Parts: sequence; C-alpha cells; structure tokens
Amino acid sequence: MTTPAIENIINYYNDVEITFIGSIVSIEALKNHPKVTEFIVLDKKYKSLYKIYNRLGMFDVYFTFRSSFRAKLLRFFVKSKNKYQFNSDKYQNRHQVERYADFVNDSLNIDFPAGNLIIHTSTTKDKKSSKTLGINPGASYGIAKRWYPEKFAKIAIELSDKFDIIIFGGSNEQDFAKEIEKLLVKKDINNYRNLAGKTSIAELIKYISNLDILITGDSGPMHLAASQKIPTIAIFGPTNDVETSQWMNPKSIVVKKNLDCQPCMKRTCPLKHHNCMKLIEAQEVIDSIPLIFPSLS
Repeated sequence: MTTPAIENIINYYNDVEITFIGSIVSIEALKNHPKVTEFIVLDKKYKSLYKIYNRLGMFDVYFTFRSSFRAKLLRFFVKSKNKYQFNSDKYQNRHQVERYADFVNDSLNIDFPAGNLIIHTSTTKDKKSSKTLGINPGASYGIAKRWYPEKFAKIAIELSDKFDIIIFGGSNEQDFAKEIEKLLVKKDINNYRNLAGKTSIAELIKYISNLDILITGDSGPMHLAASQKIPTIAIFGPTNDVETSQWMNPKSIVVKKNLDCQPCMKRTCPLKHHNCMKLIEAQEVIDSIPLIFPSLS
C-alpha cells in the first residue's frame, strides 16, 4: 500500500536512486523496482539497527512509512538532512494508501493523487486450459482475521467443477491450509494444489497474477491481487475495510457483517464469540462471485 506514495516520490524527484530498508517480505516484493540500487533487510532484533548504521551512507532524503519506536530509532541513525516519518495519528479516516500519499504530499509540499498499487515483476500470464480459483485463508495479523477452513473448503468444493484450486498460505499457516485440503480429499476433489509454505514472494506474485479469482481474508496477498487487478472477494471481520480493503481494483467485493463491535482491530476476539467472521456463511461468498465473474451467473 506504500507503492503509490513511492511512485509519487519518484515522480517528484525524477532522477532518483532508491535504497529500500525493510522486512524480508517487503524487500522481496519491492526490490525489482527499476529505481532501486540497493536493498537492506531488517530483522526484528534491535542490534540489527546498529549493523545497518555501519552500512548506510549519506542520503539526500529519507522516508519511513512506519511510526513505531523502532522506526524512530532507525531514523535517528540514518544520515540525511531531510528525514520524514509517517505519523499514524495524524492521518485518519481514509484508506491506508491515501494516508501514505498524504504523508508524502505534506513532506514535499506537493499534491499528487494516489495512483494504482504497483509491483514491478517480469511475470507474464501463463496460457491455461482451465480457470483457476485462489484461496488464501491465512492472515498474519492474528487469528481474529481468519475465516474458517470448513467454509473455505465448502466454496472450493462447490466451484471445483469450474475452477482448478490453489491454496495459499505462509509457513506458519500450513496446518490451516492442510485442514482445507483434508476436506477436499474427503469429497474426492483432486484438481487442487496446496502451496502453503511452499512459495517465495516472487513465486506468490506469479501465481496470484495468473488467477481468475481470489477469495481471501484481509492480507498481503489480497493487496498483491489488487496490484494485478485480479477479481477478488475479501472477507473482513475485525479490521477496517475503509482503510485496508483493495485499492483501485474495479473487480473487488468486501463481504462483512457490520456488527456493532466492528471493527475492533484486535488480534483475538475480545468478546470471545468471533461473530464478525463466524456469521459469514460460505454461500454468501459464492453468491457474490457472479458480481465480479459474470460467467458464473
């Protein structure tokens, strides 16, 4: 969701060389940008900040899109006369993409609009003999964002005669994906692949870019799909779809329940009932598909 703001920085400076500093996931997603000359991977240990300090040269300008104490500490170490840090309290009540774009606009005294999400990749569309449905049941933020494996499986079973199925997930979501797989096997569904924990970020981008439709929770792969304009149904529970739904994807639907307790923004349900996700039925998602995939109507 930072990519439109990054493009606005590039358009402002025009002739620019970029060093990306961030987590391994963000670096892998963004490192192929044509303006990137260096990238530095941060781990979660504070001592890594000191190691990075010894690697960094002098920058003309430094932006950090994080507002944490750790990000403030890294900003302190960075050598630049112009340093800007995102303040999450300052930018409210709008999409996260707009918040990042407004931060850059305020920093540079410009008024550039937030454009499309952009992931630079050499991936091309594969030639396929059948349509492909992606299922992404995981969510790294916490278990409250996760829908239920039996409901994902019900959708896959229902649509398996029309789509090949790909199950996505990170290395810590393999058990969740395996539960879906067991339910498919129980129904003699065999046109599926379980890729949970088996793809690099580059491979994940390639697979997502070749989907015909994605069904997902609020997650990173959801935003990757938005960057590729993949028809998507996003299932939202405790998080705020006004802020983190897909950006500029014309074929995107949010399925949610609009309960009084939503959005709580908690990693686990504070009321212990998880109704924001529990009350969403598989059939609601299935019934939504023709709105973005008319051939199934």
